[in-house]
Amino acid sequence: MKPSRSEFIPLRGLRTHVRHWGEPDAPILFMLHGWMDVSASFQFVVDNFSRDWHVIAPDWRGFGLTESVHSDCYWFADYLGDLDALLHHYCQDQAVNLIGHSMGGNVAGIYAGVRPHRVAKLINLEGFGLASTQPSMAPARYAKWLDELREPPSMRRYETIDGVVERLMKTNPRLALERAQFLASHWAAPNSEGHWEILGDPAHKITSAILYRVDEVMACWEKISAPVLWVEASESDLWRWTGGRDKVRAELDQRRAAIADVKTAVINDAGHMVHHDQPELLARLIEDFLT
Repeated sequence: MKPSRSEFIPLRGLRTHVRHWGEPDAPILFMLHGWMDVSASFQFVVDNFSRDWHVIAPDWRGFGLTESVHSDCYWFADYLGDLDALLHHYCQDQAVNLIGHSMGGNVAGIYAGVRPHRVAKLINLEGFGLASTQPSMAPARYAKWLDELREPPSMRRYETIDGVVERLMKTNPRLALERAQFLASHWAAPNSEGHWEILGDPAHKITSAILYRVDEVMACWEKISAPVLWVEASESDLWRWTGGRDKVRAELDQRRAAIADVKTAVINDAGHMVHHDQPELLARLIEDFLT
């Protein structure tokens, strides 16, 4: 495996963990992980790059080794603020190449429309948004949020790291044992009692009080000036958002059409965690698109 190094920097009041691969003077590539994931998740893709890159991958607030917020819930807009601060820290006002998976792809996509001059190229890995909502859903959503604040969620604990490995492989049956063992060592850590806990703040599981407004997201996507590579996994379970593959296919096509300069790639024999399932193919796609 290609070695990585850790750095901790202050971002918007939080001690933020940033993982680096490659030499500092190599071309920079920012990689943004998804929900309940960590920066080390990109190890397998980095291992398959054929050219030298300086990969910079943060742990989002409340994930991995980054400090959790001093509050009872998380707000999506804060990820945009964290990304803006991260890019300024390392690149000032230089345009950068961004790769985001799942939640990281959603953050990167909105950011590329809000700050189009800051993004040179964007690669979106299965970060295509959530199910559409209607204003009539707001009362129930606020009520659910209030109820969850009263009874905060928790994370399951595991007796040994083997339990974490089993959990990862159960969630993703395509995940090889060796990869699962590597991920488990970064995805969880032993607590003071010797039990293994997921490195994710349970508050992330609280329902957002704000509805997902797809029209607002697409308005941001329409402002993207960078070339975009839209990467889908052939066996993705994104269809679960709306209850049917045909319906989600039509919705994805409509959303993608909001982006002016977009190229689509589908990776076969891969699920939502495409960077774990087919890192060799994904690394080749990324480098072809960027170079």
